[in-house]
Formats: sequence, structure tokens, C-alpha cells
Amino acid sequence: MSYVEFVTKNHVKTKRNYLERVVDYPRAWAARSFKEFGQEYWDGDRRFGYGGYNYDGRWREVADKMVKKYGLKAGDRVLDVGCGKGFLLYDFMQAVPGIEVRGIDVSEYAIEHAKEEVKPFLSVCSAAKLPFEKKSFDLVISINVLHNLYVFDFYAAMKEIERVGRKNKYVCVESWRNEEEKANLLYWGLPCEMFCRTDEWEWWFKHIGYTGDHEYIFFE
Repeated sequence: MSYVEFVTKNHVKTKRNYLERVVDYPRAWAARSFKEFGQEYWDGDRRFGYGGYNYDGRWREVADKMVKKYGLKAGDRVLDVGCGKGFLLYDFMQAVPGIEVRGIDVSEYAIEHAKEEVKPFLSVCSAAKLPFEKKSFDLVISINVLHNLYVFDFYAAMKEIERVGRKNKYVCVESWRNEEEKANLLYWGLPCEMFCRTDEWEWWFKHIGYTGDHEYIFFE
């Protein structure tokens, strides 16, 4: 299990007003809205959502790095657990013609509004129970999703990622290293359920028997 950085470069490009998010809207109300993962979450007001999650090519560099790191080629199979609108999977298809992609997400809205080229390969389901055979993917990824699960679902989802992946797996979760980052995460991570420090995440990975790579994003 190794620490790798695929997402951090994109993450730090975005400016965030942490206090504004909790001052403008009651956190409990906003969190309930976020957890529906519907229109307000993806394409609603930026003050408590993405503010319009549209394809802009930002994931292509991430796809290229993963292709190089994991030696992906035509015919290989990639699964994105929590794929949203499928933008990263689309970029995999552009980076490696002939690659096979699959994506799952709990958000019906995201799947309905996914990029048309990738929509046939996406489905709505829980990360805690994946509808795929054992060791059926060459790479399984999950980016900024698993921390939004309750502990029992997180445990099940990690076991499922381990089960359906052959060799290569990668997960990215939100984390914190100091009290300032923890406070920012509490303000910004409205759907977050697992506010784990980095050593806590590593304890979980070891306890579950996760053998893949991982990355943390921080709210500095």
C-alpha cells in the first residue's frame, strides 16, 4: 500500500471560503440537502454545492497519470466507485482507446446527467454492494467518496473494492493534520461522516486488509 498523488494538484487550485459556507446556510440544513446528491449538490448554488459540475477536462491529467502508473492498455477494465457524472471515466476512454470502463454512484441525478459517451457504462448502486464478479477489474478507484459513508458502509465498500479489483486499487479521502484543517473540513465537507486523521485512515486500511494505493486531500 503506497501513498500517491493524483488529485491534490486539482484540489488546491480551487479557492474556498470555509466560513461563508456555514454562515450563509445552517450547516444541518445544507448537509441534509447535500446528502440527497441531487441537483442542488451537483448544479446548485456554489455556496453549498459544486455550483455547476460540468466537463472541463480537469480530470484528463489525472487519467493520464493513472494510465502511466498502472500500465493501463486497451482491453483493461476500470471501475470508478462514486463516479458522479463519469468525467474521469470519459477521460480514461480518451487516453486509452479500447479501454473498458464502468462506474457506479448512488446519485440518480449524476447518472442521468452524465456525459453521453460514458452514460451506457454507468449505473446507480451502493458502494457497499458492488454488482461485479471477484477480481473483474484491472483498476478500481474511488475519489472523494468513501468519507461520506457511515462506518459500516465504509467498511463494506472497502471490502468490495478489494474483492472486485485484481491488483491495482486507489482511493482518495478527505483528512486533516491539525485543528485548523479539521475545522475547515467540518465547515466544507457537508456530507462527510468520517472525519479521520491520516493515521486513523491508515489504521482502517490496515484493519480492513486494503492492499491498494491511497491519497488524502486537506483543507488548508
